[in-house]
Amino acid sequence: MTASDAPAIVRASRRRSLIRLVSGFGPAFVAAIAYVDPGNVAVNISAGATEGYALIWVLVVANAMAALVQFCSARLGLVTGSSLPELLGHRLSRRSRIAFWLQAEVVAAATDVAEVIGGAVALRLLFGLPLLLGGVIVGGVSLLLLASQHRRGQRTFEGLIVGLLAVLTIGFAAGVFTGTTDWGGAAGGLLPRLKDGGSVLLAASMLGATVMPHAIYLHSSLSRDRHGKPAEDRLPHLLVVTRWDVVVALALAGAVNIALLVVAAANLQGRNGTGTIDGAHAAITAALGPVIGVLFAVGLLASGLASSSVGAYAGSEVMAGLLKVRVPLLTRRLVTLLPAFVLLGIGTPPTATLVLSQVVLSFGIPFAVVPLIRLNSDPVLMGPYVAGRALKIAGWAAAGVVIALNVVLLGLTLSGRA
Repeated sequence: MTASDAPAIVRASRRRSLIRLVSGFGPAFVAAIAYVDPGNVAVNISAGATEGYALIWVLVVANAMAALVQFCSARLGLVTGSSLPELLGHRLSRRSRIAFWLQAEVVAAATDVAEVIGGAVALRLLFGLPLLLGGVIVGGVSLLLLASQHRRGQRTFEGLIVGLLAVLTIGFAAGVFTGTTDWGGAAGGLLPRLKDGGSVLLAASMLGATVMPHAIYLHSSLSRDRHGKPAEDRLPHLLVVTRWDVVVALALAGAVNIALLVVAAANLQGRNGTGTIDGAHAAITAALGPVIGVLFAVGLLASGLASSSVGAYAGSEVMAGLLKVRVPLLTRRLVTLLPAFVLLGIGTPPTATLVLSQVVLSFGIPFAVVPLIRLNSDPVLMGPYVAGRALKIAGWAAAGVVIALNVVLLGLTLSGRA
């Protein structure tokens, strides 16, 4: 080897390292779909339309917390070769397992409400379909996406979900580059503040929509299914890959959420009726043109389809881990879809229902985060990969913020001020 060959060899080595890194991407992008579901759309539009840019800081904090807990979930699955629900199932008594599963099912139902209603609203915006029919179509397509995971493997499922993630990213972010944004106001939105009970309700909803409980349970399963129980010498590399997978995927999801709020704050604030998805779509179409309006509706549809599939996958893993039984996919899907169909059938306001479903999810977060941090801190379980002091402090701080916000929200709700 001559001196002139050295740069080429270095470049080739860097390319191989980059390819090796990117080839491990995937699980976090599937989990990230949960962070850009229709519940996020409804909450972020409501926040932007009513509060302007003031709650951008909530999204930044929530996304940082989401990245932290998703990495903890993924590393738990990598190091142990088991999912979070499986590990809980081994440690809890039968009565505790059933109780834990019941609260997880409530969260799963709230998740499906958001995803199916969001997809149904998108089909109404695009094709004028009745909401109930749209919900049935979304549920059916989500079953087909799940079938791809069972028949063609996780890589195919990941590819389909990442494709839908790309579609919704374009659909939701397009308005940022065609509208008029007050970037000074957006920067001011990074200053933490909550002015009243309505702001607290929106903040809790944004937190519930961003730090999704079912995604926390699922990511450990995705890591397990992708890598199994890796050999000890592969673990350091896989943990590095996983860290970057989480950072890139959650950065993308966070950017989409902030884009939604920014578009709403720039184009919808102060306009009557724009706090709903339908009103927002109409206002965005009027302000930014029909092409952006269609892109927004297509993004909403992609969000509903992808997140509904991921939510069902998560629910199945939770049931299998905690109850040690696997229910046929069609049966389980119909059970979790039923509340969404009922709400669509009786004509509840879609956007208000979506926002309240995210509050339910917020109350489910501690049940996922607290055991996740405890298990990551268990030296017997994690061995040399036990969480360090910084990770434990950050994890418990995240759990504390969620619990404190939920307590405040509960107090405001009971007093009628939220």
